[in-house]
Amino acid sequence: MRPDAVLLVDDEIEFVSALAERMRARGLDVEFVTSGFDAIRSVENRTFDAVVLDIAMPGMDGLETLKKLLQDHPDLQVVLLSGQATIQHAVEASKLGAVDVLEKPADIATLLELIRQARAARIAKEMVRTQEEIDEILRTKGW
Repeated sequence: MRPDAVLLVDDEIEFVSALAERMRARGLDVEFVTSGFDAIRSVENRTFDAVVLDIAMPGMDGLETLKKLLQDHPDLQVVLLSGQATIQHAVEASKLGAVDVLEKPADIATLLELIRQARAARIAKEMVRTQEEIDEILRTKGW
């Protein structure tokens, strides 16, 4: 079984590189970027089990990035991180489709468990979508 693939998105390079190293040490396949724009490009080029996304970033913030990511990739599982999370942010993120919102510094065990759950949820969504596609082919082709 391949390791969980995770994309970390945070404009604080020291934080995101340290978190990436901690996750790699626990056997995860981790890529990191420092902007919402780079996150969108990364997701276009690779499948991730989870995206861990900072809310407060210059340019495209985490909520805007979340909205764009899920618009283009509805199966994507996104966990938001913030040092400045508010209940309003958490509610909005949830409405947009985020898996969860955690405050920085996030407990690594909690984050790893959310990533494992995200992978399972992504696989389940893909299976449902694939079955729906098969059913549609069988219905329209009359086999």
